[in-house]
Amino acid sequence: MTIRTTTKTVTFARSFFLSGIEGRQPPGAYEVETNEELLQTLIPSYRTLSTLIRLPARLGSAALNRVVDIDSAEMTAALARDAKPEATALREEEAERQKAYSDRRE
Repeated sequence: MTIRTTTKTVTFARSFFLSGIEGRQPPGAYEVETNEELLQTLIPSYRTLSTLIRLPARLGSAALNRVVDIDSAEMTAALARDAKPEATALREEEAERQKAYSDRRE
């Protein structure tokens, strides 16, 4: 099995929320690491195994930073919301949060 790891920096202009992370995160630059597995097909392609984001330490914590496994599609959606006008982004984020809440209750 061949695995490749890519690292990129994403920048949020406004605070953001992801379901795998407790609370809102402040705006800023975040390092995101993606691990993918090479599929044995006629055309070389990769399947995402995990997407990790490095977060700054919480206030009062001895840890320097945290690494959290997140959903890559959710992060892409959060970045797209961040690029939109603030009122539109807040409405979309609230709708996603309500959907995630109702999905957990089922």
